[in-house]
Amino acid sequence: MAQRKLLTNGNAFLRTDNRWGGVVWYMDERGERKRKSFSGTTKAEVNKKMVDYVAAFDKMVIESDESKKTLEESMNNWLKVFKFPSIERGSYDRLECTAKHQVYPLLGNKIVGNVTSTDIRKLLNHWMNEGYAYTTVKKVYNLLMDYFRYLTQQELIQKNPMTAAPMIKKANFLAAQGKENKPTFETVTTFTPEEIERFKTEAARTWSNGERIYQQAATYTLMFNTGLRTGEVLGILNSDVDLEHRVLHLQRGVKEIARRDGAEFTSGREVKVGKLKSASSKRDVPLNQAAIDAILDLRAERYFGEDTPLIPDEHGDYTRPVNFRRRYYRILEAAGIEQKGLHSIRHTFATNLVNGIKQPDGTIRSLTPRQVADLLGHSTSEITEIYYVKKDTARLSGITEGFEL
Repeated sequence: MAQRKLLTNGNAFLRTDNRWGGVVWYMDERGERKRKSFSGTTKAEVNKKMVDYVAAFDKMVIESDESKKTLEESMNNWLKVFKFPSIERGSYDRLECTAKHQVYPLLGNKIVGNVTSTDIRKLLNHWMNEGYAYTTVKKVYNLLMDYFRYLTQQELIQKNPMTAAPMIKKANFLAAQGKENKPTFETVTTFTPEEIERFKTEAARTWSNGERIYQQAATYTLMFNTGLRTGEVLGILNSDVDLEHRVLHLQRGVKEIARRDGAEFTSGREVKVGKLKSASSKRDVPLNQAAIDAILDLRAERYFGEDTPLIPDEHGDYTRPVNFRRRYYRILEAAGIEQKGLHSIRHTFATNLVNGIKQPDGTIRSLTPRQVADLLGHSTSEITEIYYVKKDTARLSGITEGFEL
């Protein structure tokens, strides 16, 4: 896409009918030569029309020239026009949040055409030096890469500043923060068996009158025994549960998104019920006895009908994820367990199934990574092994005995 520009400022001439005419030549967005014609009874009248047109044309070019806008104005427009219609609302919320909190404070007032690779590098280094996680800074980088790629492809800027500002290597990033670059499997956060018991004991605690301190605490036990995501478990309807065949049919997910009027943010947040994270997420999950007991516990606590959520709020509607997370962190704190994200429950499920659980007869029962991937709704077992399983290297002790070379 070319930039509109004037080729002449206009020429007035006397026509054969004794009226005056004028022509302003310009190049349009396709790079084609075009003209705008004018007429009037006097030369002064025609010149006035051409001068006004040229002034309006120049103003329009300036207003439409992305390279002359501030980065905040331009990126905001790009997000609303190009990203909002094409991605999930939750994903859009995260992009907007990244732009607002990590990009605009440092680059928002800079003119787009003046942004350099040095500016990009300084931005990434700033958040690295502030102690932000590598994944957070990588999201900043990905947002800028997507945005400047668009500007370059549309020929709105001539040079992409991201070309000479590659993302910092993870090892160097962590070294700059004084952190060790550990293998991914070592950074997976899980609950120990002792922590699970402490968590479940605290979750089941009651007041002196016998009422439970934590509402719907059995949900966390259900998650420990199924590996469900937060959005998945909160999206379950009672009709999705088949106790006779000991299976759970996952059909939908719950997300909490910013409330909007079109693409414009308005105050507050709302619950959105929709499709699951991926095609492989829609699955049947087998239920062990602990999971069945948790479901029965939840129904005994609150039940509004088969077509209502298994984990409802006090009105029978879907529980807000933010309230569910707050309750979880309250239990962690009261149980004296170090802070772990809710996803740690899912990691714990995967880790125990792959590494194995010791049986009463002393044997270890385990599942293959492929089986666990199917249970978790992963498209590949590599995702499960790399990002969800904390490997038990202690089991390698003495394993090379008898293999002397």
